[in-house]
Amino acid sequence: MESQSTPRTEGATVTIYYQDFATPLGTLLLTSNRQALTGCYFLGQKHFPASYGKNSQSEWIPVTNDPVLKEAQQIIEDYFRSGVVDCRITLAPQGTEFQRQVWSTLLTIPPGQTRSYSQIAAAMGRPTATRAVAGAIGRNPVSILIPCHRVVGSNGSLTGYAGGIERKQALLRLEGAL
Repeated sequence: MESQSTPRTEGATVTIYYQDFATPLGTLLLTSNRQALTGCYFLGQKHFPASYGKNSQSEWIPVTNDPVLKEAQQIIEDYFRSGVVDCRITLAPQGTEFQRQVWSTLLTIPPGQTRSYSQIAAAMGRPTATRAVAGAIGRNPVSILIPCHRVVGSNGSLTGYAGGIERKQALLRLEGAL
């Protein structure tokens, strides 16, 4: 995962390249900066980019020929066929240093397995930061590829998923975790 701490100039426009496509669980919106995947969202999910389709400092450009987005779409289509993510593209989610550390830790959870929020916090060496970890997981901008759906409550219950509990359950079933 690429570090994204480049400062933005006040008033500067950020260009976001995007495409959407249908999956068995609904339409996904993929975003890139042309070098890396910056987002993978279910349309209408919690924490969906507020600037999408609105006048803002972000310029949203629909594309059909972005190699990063094409590769991400292929990876996700393969995932829905096999239950295995072969993430061979660079991920560059925007977030704080702490959020990026949490998201990097999520990448260590193997398919077919789950971890609790407290296990993620402990794996980061921050055992008392469970609530902060949960907040960062809830704001994961790269659903599926950064597997926040593999995080469950301490008792194994399915809790919080920006795309909805039904989708979380379906993803975990696809991977054989349920």
